[in-house]
Parts: sequence; structure tokens; C-alpha cells
Amino acid sequence: MRATFDAVLDVVRSLGPVEVLPERSRIALHRRMSFAAFVPRRRWLDGHVVLAGRLDSPRFRKVEVYSPRNVLHAFRLASPDDVDAEVVAWLAAAYRVGEQRHLGR
Repeated sequence: MRATFDAVLDVVRSLGPVEVLPERSRIALHRRMSFAAFVPRRRWLDGHVVLAGRLDSPRFRKVEVYSPRNVLHAFRLASPDDVDAEVVAWLAAAYRVGEQRHLGR
């Protein structure tokens, strides 16, 4: 699962600076706020991104609305190949949330 996480991190680092916060139960990705987190498992990587609105995809295992502009989208990645164009788009949108660009200052 390290290769899968590294693929995610490569995408996020291509977007700009990111702080990787290893915590007890997860690894969070942070700009002004945490915008994604991952929990490594033996055969997959459970992850979530925080987006500015609800996005529909059959790949989301769960969607939780915390506020109108902070919606958690949970998913699972089983290999680096799962970090495809769709996941890249989620990470890019979440990165903007992490920068709090979605607040329209």
C-alpha cells in the first residue's frame, strides 16, 4: 500500500505544497486545513477527501455532509493504478478546499 500512498502524494505535491500529518489512526494531508486523509490497510488504502459540495461517483463508499461547503467523500484504493484521472480530479478539488479557496474571499 506504500506505492499507492506514494502515487497519491505525487499527485498532491504536483498541485503545490502540502503538509503530511501522520496521526495515530490516519495520515492527513493539510494546507490551511486538512483536505484528505488515508488509513493504510493490509490490502488497500481507505481514504477520504473533503470537497466543497456533494459529488456522485460509484467509487465513493460513503458521503457525509458536515456543512454546505465541507462534504467528506470516502473511497478505497487497492493499487497505484486506482489513482487515475478521476481520483486526481478529486484530489485537486480537495486541495483547493484545503487552501480554503472555496470560501470565496
